[in-house]
Amino acid sequence: MVNPSLLSPRYRVLLAGVFSQLLCVGVARFAYTPLLPVMQQQTWLSDAQGGWLAALNYAGYMLGALVAASIHSIRLKDTLYRLTLLLAVLSTAGMALADSFWLWAGMRLVAGFSSSGAMLLASGLILHWLISHRQRGELGIHFAGVGLGILLAALAVEAMRRLAFDWQAQWWGFALLGVALLVPAWCWMPRPATPTEDGGGSGQRQAPPPSRTFMRLMLAAYFCAGYGYVISATFIVAIVEREPLLAGAGNWAFALVGLSAAPAVMLWDLVARRFGYLGALISAMVLQVVGIVLPALTDSLAGVLLSAVLYGGTFLGCVSLVLTMAGRLYPQSPARLMGRMTLAYGAAQIVAPALTGMLAEATGHYDTGLWLAGGFVALGAVLLVWLRRVDQTAQRLDAEAKVGQR
Repeated sequence: MVNPSLLSPRYRVLLAGVFSQLLCVGVARFAYTPLLPVMQQQTWLSDAQGGWLAALNYAGYMLGALVAASIHSIRLKDTLYRLTLLLAVLSTAGMALADSFWLWAGMRLVAGFSSSGAMLLASGLILHWLISHRQRGELGIHFAGVGLGILLAALAVEAMRRLAFDWQAQWWGFALLGVALLVPAWCWMPRPATPTEDGGGSGQRQAPPPSRTFMRLMLAAYFCAGYGYVISATFIVAIVEREPLLAGAGNWAFALVGLSAAPAVMLWDLVARRFGYLGALISAMVLQVVGIVLPALTDSLAGVLLSAVLYGGTFLGCVSLVLTMAGRLYPQSPARLMGRMTLAYGAAQIVAPALTGMLAEATGHYDTGLWLAGGFVALGAVLLVWLRRVDQTAQRLDAEAKVGQR
């Protein structure tokens, strides 16, 4: 592990967030994606049941978002963040205990709750620290941990597959990996210095709240983005492995998703500085539509790899841009608006995998689910174009992004 004394306080805080993403999202959440076809081959798990387990994961995430949105104490947020780190390890180990659907359902629910710690609580704690220390409130490095977590999950499953580990041994392997990731995620995140503050530095200017038009259109657009995101995030390995010409390439496609996602977040920060938050978000969603539907259009390796790059390079940028916007709108308590945004995103993620799993079981393929997901993301982009044209809050956020306020 890197000696923390060699790191600046800013990068130590950001790396704590990265390790929390590796644990709570990369291990607790995304290990399921490359392990889904393994579990289907070695147990009785069907397409529909796999979809329901994914839906329960996102139900847990929504529960975590509700809790994060309801907490006002920065000290309590910090305590809950550390609890989610422990839950991530325990829920990962719990998947290996038995081949029981109800056990797996409970563990996926808990894993989903734990992932809210890295996505929302850690984001809010990091923004709190950055803003109170008068540093740029961007989350690109923090969210790069999601892409690295996807890459880690894909490579770990591929390595354990080559060692002939069965599905249970692979879950135990991920649990041990989670223990190692927990240490820096816990130790490098500073405890809040002032318990009386609610996420911002003293004397912080209170930004005007977003308009009703902004909230309605933004929440609807983010719902659409959530529907599109979850299909590829959950089923991409299974989709690739079902193509006879691509068997064995699923984990590598998933690794490419993570490899594309890791630097993409910082690149979308740069795009936002040039074109504004809404301009960057619209561009990311349009590219994501292409990435989502490509596997339904072609079964070539080149098409699948391009899909992985486009999807990986955009979905995390969308999340980072939206949550950074939330932090700018409510600098004194960013987790509150992050929670509302995530509820919209998460609601779609409960419906989408269950519906897609049932469609796949009924039709024998995932094409219908992919087209439906692409259509939702396209609708979300249209809503954002409308929002950009009519709402002053969106115009102010875009102006702030271009100026690059500190």
